[in-house]
Amino acid sequence: MTRSSNGDEDVKEVVRRYWNGRADSYDDDGISGVRADEQREAWLAVLRRWTGDPPRRVLDLGCGTGTISLLLAELGHDVSGVDLTPEMLERARAKAREAGLSIDFGLGDAEALPVPDDAYDVVTARHLIWTLPNPSKAIREWRRVVRPGGRIVLLEGHWDFPEPWEEYREIHDDLPLYRGRPPGELVDFLADHGLERLEREPLMDATLWGENPEQELYVVGIDVPK
Repeated sequence: MTRSSNGDEDVKEVVRRYWNGRADSYDDDGISGVRADEQREAWLAVLRRWTGDPPRRVLDLGCGTGTISLLLAELGHDVSGVDLTPEMLERARAKAREAGLSIDFGLGDAEALPVPDDAYDVVTARHLIWTLPNPSKAIREWRRVVRPGGRIVLLEGHWDFPEPWEEYREIHDDLPLYRGRPPGELVDFLADHGLERLEREPLMDATLWGENPEQELYVVGIDVPK
């Protein structure tokens, strides 16, 4: 892929503007939100299996409206959420207050985290890596903030859009993983960046998404060496 002349901050501003505009409606579909008890229980089971026994210090990157953050906190983890978009974060804070959950939500860039080394037991990210202009840099950051013996959990997918989204048309060439990747390709990408002990599992159960997913959806777990 050949990059355009857009700078990274220009790309991130387009991303920020788009997702700010989605904040009020983001939770309305099953792919993004959790609307039914059966769906919620299915997600709790997935996250329990991949994040381990609570309480753990978990950083949820690209947390958006807090869908995964709230579920992690419900499991008993000590959760912080980071997102680039203020409107999404306001929605996440409101949902946490309504649920009576204590979660530290903050504005931040997943490629440059204001977080000390080895600060978390687990880093999670759902449908984030395709939106990043520098996924290689992001992976180094995520590895840096997870303690030895900790875990990185990526909930990802392959969105084989026939054409770029209208809102992403000017920047899609600047996003190396735009449209996501099939699980094998993402695992290879992560391995090429020095990550080992990679596990993956399909997430194609309609219960998780409130509908039969049209995309290939999956989870990848990475154990950070002790």
